[in-house]
Amino acid sequence: MKRLSELHAGEKGIIHSFEKDDIFIKLMEMGCVPGELVQVVQVAPLGDPISIAVSGYTLSLRISEASSIFVEQDLN
Repeated sequence: MKRLSELHAGEKGIIHSFEKDDIFIKLMEMGCVPGELVQVVQVAPLGDPISIAVSGYTLSLRISEASSIFVEQDLN
């Protein structure tokens, strides 16, 4: 299992869980729910923020937010 912030552009994963943090409710409201497929679309030139595809739309997350999401890496 990896943190979403550890994935590179083009890599996919399935959301597994969240670190115990206040941000997880906000992330769930934005479509980042356990079992959902997520793909890193783009990483900013300086590494922060990242753009992800989740629940049919594109979302930008700070690295600090992405690091609180644990994913099971999709090998396909």
